[in-house]
Amino acid sequence: MERGNQTGISEFLLLGLSDRMEQQQLLFVLFLCLYLLGVLGSLLIILAVISDPHLHTPMYFFLTNLSLADVCFLSTTVPKMLVNIQTHNKSISFAVCLVQMYFFILFGSLDHFLLTGMAYDRYVAICHPLHYTTMMSPRLCALMAGGSWLISSLHSLTHTLLVVRLSFCSKREILHFFCELYQILKLSCSSIIINKAMVFVFATVIALPPFIGLLFSYIRIISTILRIPSAGGRWKAFSTCGSHLSVVSLFYSTTFGTYLFPASTQAFSKGLIASVLYTVVIPTVNPFIYSLRNKNMKEALRNTFKRKSVFP
Repeated sequence: MERGNQTGISEFLLLGLSDRMEQQQLLFVLFLCLYLLGVLGSLLIILAVISDPHLHTPMYFFLTNLSLADVCFLSTTVPKMLVNIQTHNKSISFAVCLVQMYFFILFGSLDHFLLTGMAYDRYVAICHPLHYTTMMSPRLCALMAGGSWLISSLHSLTHTLLVVRLSFCSKREILHFFCELYQILKLSCSSIIINKAMVFVFATVIALPPFIGLLFSYIRIISTILRIPSAGGRWKAFSTCGSHLSVVSLFYSTTFGTYLFPASTQAFSKGLIASVLYTVVIPTVNPFIYSLRNKNMKEALRNTFKRKSVFP
């Protein structure tokens, strides 16, 4: 069997988003602000849910996991990019690159599963409200969240171990601002047939069924809402899943934009923009979508700040 990194390449070069100095400084400020906003927003949601007993429900349990995943997702790619811009050093060691790729796949997959779990929660709440308590039991929620973490970890570990076995020759420039799996595979000078096959297998076995389940949940939700006779009732039912539907739309539109473009220069630039939206912008705006469009969350945040002001 081939041993990984046989040719002695100890580092890769992350080419980033721009080579121009003035653009790099602008990108540094922009991504630093997005990172701080995203981390702060997600941590506030976690704090609000933990501190408010009224939010100890399945919906907010999944939201807490999603917020934690978003903090980790942002921290996987953005800090290294900021350091590279500030130090004018594009290098990343082989080991750090593998670690970054592992956690990127892990938290990207985790977002996918958690959004599906939240869609199922909204489906039960709207389509089977009388059975919500029994169908969304704490045990089931814990199993769904724990299973999401476990499957995502195994998914990420498998791809990482398959990259470790590859050999890399003289090419070491990654056309991205982080160690993305497809870009790393392009640099390999050994066979990547197994890697590509596993990408297809995981996409078929792991990614596709939850996505179909998510679509099924929202088809049933929409059909149920449309059967509600009063406009007020329809709006009230839709408002309970509007925030989640907004996040789902943003997440999957940018994900498809990242990975479904054909290999051309123009398409690559579009895919890079979609990748920035998917990896940085979406985790940043998620907490604000949930807090600004959710009355319970806004009330919990207000109560949290009040308690902080009373007990400095």
